[in-house]
Amino acid sequence: MLEILRPNDLVFPFFLVVQWRVTVKLFEFIRRRFAGRATAVARVAAVGFSLTVIAGFLMTFPDLVMALKLRGSASLIVGAICLAYLLAVTGALVVSFVMRHIHRKVAPRVDPGRRHLIAATGNVLMAAPLVALAGGFVTRNDFHVREIDIPIADLPDALRGLRILQLSDIHLSVFLSERDLARVIDASNELRPNVAVVTGDLISTRGDPLDACIRQLQRIKSDAPMLGCLGNHERFAEVEDYCAEQAARVGIRFLRGEARVLRFGGAPLNVAGVDYQSLEHKDSYLEGAGSLIVPGATNVLLSHNPDVFPVAASQGYALMLGGHTHGGQVTVEILDQAVNPARFITPYVYGRYRLGRSSAYVTRGIGTIGIPARIGAPPEITVVRLRKA
Repeated sequence: MLEILRPNDLVFPFFLVVQWRVTVKLFEFIRRRFAGRATAVARVAAVGFSLTVIAGFLMTFPDLVMALKLRGSASLIVGAICLAYLLAVTGALVVSFVMRHIHRKVAPRVDPGRRHLIAATGNVLMAAPLVALAGGFVTRNDFHVREIDIPIADLPDALRGLRILQLSDIHLSVFLSERDLARVIDASNELRPNVAVVTGDLISTRGDPLDACIRQLQRIKSDAPMLGCLGNHERFAEVEDYCAEQAARVGIRFLRGEARVLRFGGAPLNVAGVDYQSLEHKDSYLEGAGSLIVPGATNVLLSHNPDVFPVAASQGYALMLGGHTHGGQVTVEILDQAVNPARFITPYVYGRYRLGRSSAYVTRGIGTIGIPARIGAPPEITVVRLRKA
């Protein structure tokens, strides 16, 4: 079944209201500055601009882009421009509303000099969202390495200190070049992993350079062959079978409802993987995945969608590795709480989580989607080290 307008449909009505407000402001400006026939022409232009923005924003819906048979770079660029515009305008409108409220409450009681300072401060703050987006664009390829210890109950001595390299959400596309991905691969090889995994979203949309991504992943050096699971963008682009087949030719195995047992010093590490688990089908998360568990082994699950963690824990997996959320991609700290769009979708946004004897790690991933910017959620190359609980 085609999954159209989700999860972006959570913000679609909001951005409609934002653009409607912008259109109202434009009409007010036109009424003051134009007369006669020019007024009608300007109003048509304003309406056309708003419709273009909304249509462009819809280009950030991957499943809709696929349904319309649109390809690659053009839809990504148009969608990114319109989404960045809407985010910047939303920020400016919020600041404008707050500053007007402050001005009404404070201005009558302060001298003209201070009123001027308040107005100037408001103007600076209105530009802040655009500045933040520009900064996030510049730093989106500032790749960080994060090494984290994960305690595992009953971990065999032979698996203590085992290093699992995790790459995720690469999104090789117009916004992430193969040269930048090559830098990620070079940095990953310096980390000397025992096991290397990729947890989905190698590309963003149909027409992106999937073969180039696989070619770069082939360069990863680890003690065991690279394993992986597929993400929602492989599904949207209808390249799941192609990706698995082409990767297998170069020794990368995507686990599609299957598992592979690796042995280190005689101790079994069972790595299972599943295709993308849709948020729309929570009631059927990980159907059949429990049968992939190997008794007596340390069982690890690869799932692009981290929201399945409670089910994985109930099935007996010691560790789940996921991505999908990009750590929120645009994250703001408010009262010691991280606020980002992903929190409206899942509680498993970034970092380590624990349920009973099971742990999960959700990485920020490498690339971007929607807008080519990261704010408060830098891209991440992850190394998970297994420790005895």
